[in-house]
Amino acid sequence: MSLLDAAQPAPAAIFFDMDGTLLDWQTGMEESWAAACEAHCDGSFAPGPMHELIRARRTWFWSDPARAYSGRMDLDGAFREIVRQAFVDGGLDDEELACLIADDYWARRAVEIVPYPGAMEVLETVRSRGIRMALLTNGEAKNQRRSVERFGLERYFDCIVIEGEFGTGKPDERVFRHALAATGCEPARAWMVGDNLEADIETPVRLGIRAIWIDESGNGLPADAAIRPHRTIRSVTELM
Repeated sequence: MSLLDAAQPAPAAIFFDMDGTLLDWQTGMEESWAAACEAHCDGSFAPGPMHELIRARRTWFWSDPARAYSGRMDLDGAFREIVRQAFVDGGLDDEELACLIADDYWARRAVEIVPYPGAMEVLETVRSRGIRMALLTNGEAKNQRRSVERFGLERYFDCIVIEGEFGTGKPDERVFRHALAATGCEPARAWMVGDNLEADIETPVRLGIRAIWIDESGNGLPADAAIRPHRTIRSVTELM
């Protein structure tokens, strides 16, 4: 049974995260990094070990909230910094080469990110039922707006909030309150659907919005998770 056919009243509005919810930004990521390392290997490093150093530095970079914020606001710079630090870890000092690898990776990823199978059909169905929708996405304006335009997402949403345009991002409650106002919806009649517990789920639960967490891996909530969504699904298509 789909969530929209379940026992609870149908929502008046649904708010969607974009990356990791509607758009698949993870599939092919490691392959893109591996290909970038291979393409620019000049003999000073081995592509496989360099890929592993980059993987470790990615974890380091995105684990710090301040770095993560600055990185979201400048993805080009973030990827370059990640590779520069990986080069340091590998005993290399070649900023130009590090930037070539980072830029090559991002060029590959920018064209490989696509909607999850069935995601656009979900938006079509929700829209056809007269449910208002908002798109709430973190990240800098240029790249996020490019994704919105590339996949024609404007036609589905009554409200689009991009962190780099709005001035703040999730989990700031101003993002969700703006979406509520823009859709003319009370919290109890709104749903939020997203894959990040901290960004997408915590604040909606506190505001009284029904929070639906996408657990793509199927691993369930972390054992120490203090954030509890109202529902957990594996894919946005389960809304239907």
